[in-house]
Amino acid sequence: MSPFLNTLDNLTQAGKIALIDKRVILKLQNPDRFIEANIFVEMDDGDLRIFKAYRVQYNNSRGPYKGGIRFHPSVDLEEIKALAFLMVIKCAVVDIPFGGAKGGVSVNSKELSNKELEKLSRAWIQAFYDVIGPEKDVPAPDMYTNAQIMDWMEDEYSQIVNKKTPAIITGKSIENNGSLGRDKATGLGAWQVFNKIIKKLDYINQESKIVIQGFGSAGGVFIDYAIEKNYKIIAVSDSKGGVYNKNGLDINKLKKHKQARGSVQDFNDAQNISNEELLELETDILVLAALENQITKENANEIKAKLILEIANGPISKEADEILAQKNILVCPDILSNAGGVVVSYFEWLQNIKAEKWTAEEVFEKLEKIMNKAFDDVWNISKEYNINLRMSAFILALKRLEKAIKL
Repeated sequence: MSPFLNTLDNLTQAGKIALIDKRVILKLQNPDRFIEANIFVEMDDGDLRIFKAYRVQYNNSRGPYKGGIRFHPSVDLEEIKALAFLMVIKCAVVDIPFGGAKGGVSVNSKELSNKELEKLSRAWIQAFYDVIGPEKDVPAPDMYTNAQIMDWMEDEYSQIVNKKTPAIITGKSIENNGSLGRDKATGLGAWQVFNKIIKKLDYINQESKIVIQGFGSAGGVFIDYAIEKNYKIIAVSDSKGGVYNKNGLDINKLKKHKQARGSVQDFNDAQNISNEELLELETDILVLAALENQITKENANEIKAKLILEIANGPISKEADEILAQKNILVCPDILSNAGGVVVSYFEWLQNIKAEKWTAEEVFEKLEKIMNKAFDDVWNISKEYNINLRMSAFILALKRLEKAIKL
């Protein structure tokens, strides 16, 4: 099943459980619009290359469209539609006044020079500037895009409209009206949700073992908070593979090793393992902070964790979700646990609109309040309907969307 059909299946199921108006479900089964463009970029060697680019504006019933822009070879319309729909749900789960959108370019950005990357970033804005805006659609960084790319995009938009417009895009650098705390937002939001959930579970404590797939920005922030609280991290992986030590890894040494070698593999006092082996380790907590579809029906029966925290988008397939539920493995879904990024994006947009600058402490305090309330709302619905957390998050979002759509 495609990622988009997967999300629609969850939508239909949640709608039936919560008795959501069928007209609302029909509206949410279809994006408001999607735009495709061919982006032309002159490369450093003088050749002209064409890149396929997308923006899906899914639903804006609760506020302006909001969603990241990813640069990745696998980007296609089906993936972007699914991610745009999940942004609609995610913003409703944490109750911020945004709708959902997503954008992307099918490109291996690692093959581009810095100059080519800047041209591509500015060309994306040139292709889509007329359908975005601070009150219409507010993009942000996603996979293989960052603050520098957002700065180029904000500058290009401001030049086109002949007015400095920081609120057009979030995830910018601090020097260019970005928000303090944005770099930690996704990982910290996941940590805050994790702290809420372990208070509900008597089988998770600080003696529990953690396995983390993904050593990037979000996964790395989560790891920092975990080692600060003395959790035992027994395995970590990046895109090249993983390392495992049943007695726990020295994360500070591992960071230095990765910085020097470009990978966590071949680390002293640890054995190399594949990403596939890492997922199937005996552990209490499995944190998925890498890519989509890491646990599928092929490997779901081999998962031994008691609790899974999704920080990546869509790391568990629909079929795998059902298998994990049968095995009584609790899954904290991405639409709740990785929502810290969009919450702080909302804070950045607010600061830009109001010409304010909040301290990191203010940002983190406001983030914690929103994430705690979202968790409590999702948890209470799961108990009310006797359903898993993913389905309860969908129902929470659908109830809020139903009110907005009817209004």
